[in-house]
Amino acid sequence: MALPKTLEQGRASYAYDCARKGVALNSSEYKSYTKKIPMLIKTNGLGATFAFIKSKGGKTYNLIHEQTFEWLSENKLFEFEKSEDFVKDIISLKSDKYRSATIEVLALFTWLRRFAEGLDNS
Repeated sequence: MALPKTLEQGRASYAYDCARKGVALNSSEYKSYTKKIPMLIKTNGLGATFAFIKSKGGKTYNLIHEQTFEWLSENKLFEFEKSEDFVKDIISLKSDKYRSATIEVLALFTWLRRFAEGLDNS
């Protein structure tokens, strides 16, 4: 019988898969961005950071944007307005949910950064 995954185990497993895709796409960019984004979030906030990511475009930023949205929405961690605009969804959250989303994204990026670093060296 398989034991149920904790949120942390699920986050780590998801981040590993994401990091593998990111490193395969462009290892130096993905590794750099997963290091940089948490500081941007802490400095500018979650909404502003993802507005920046969306404005930058490019395959690696788009991948990170999609991976983060997928983690938050598909795991039912936050109820988003089924819109196509992740930034709008983030800035529409009530302040307690916004803080929770920020903490969750930072936790996800802790794993993304670790795996991107490790996979890039292998």
